[in-house]
Amino acid sequence: MAKDLVRTRRYVQKFHQMKTQLQAVGLRIQALRSNQQMAEAMRGATRAMASMNRGLNLPAIQKIMNDFEKESSMMDMKEEMMSDAVDDVMGDDLEDEEEEGDKILRQVLDEIGVDLSQQLTEAPTGLGAISSPLTESRRPVAIGETGGPSHGDDHQGGDAPVDEDSLQARLDALRRG
Repeated sequence: MAKDLVRTRRYVQKFHQMKTQLQAVGLRIQALRSNQQMAEAMRGATRAMASMNRGLNLPAIQKIMNDFEKESSMMDMKEEMMSDAVDDVMGDDLEDEEEEGDKILRQVLDEIGVDLSQQLTEAPTGLGAISSPLTESRRPVAIGETGGPSHGDDHQGGDAPVDEDSLQARLDALRRG
């Protein structure tokens, strides 16, 4: 009985091996079929492209495209001339449209709270327009020179003398700014 059990287990293992081998063979056959179908599809596409290339007359298509471009530019010029003629006839309406456009723009700016004329008058006009105690107190100082007039503070040694009044003025300017 033990021998039968061992023999049965071996048969089961062999059947599992054969099953996996058959599945592998089936997958290979399916891959080969897919490759064959792909090759046939590519052959058909190649034939179709060859017949299209034989049917295309490149110089004729190029002539058609040039004619289209020429006619399109002529149509654009005619449209521009017509537009200019209509604008000349209706010239006074354009001024009304501009005034109406300005009015709408002002209304929109008023709705969002922007007063454009006030902001433009308050805007600085150049670098010279920006002057404050902060910028005036921040002028470059050479090494060994004090930031302002000397008050008799002569220090001996390698350090530059410190002007306390100038430093205090800078600190005050920073606090105000």
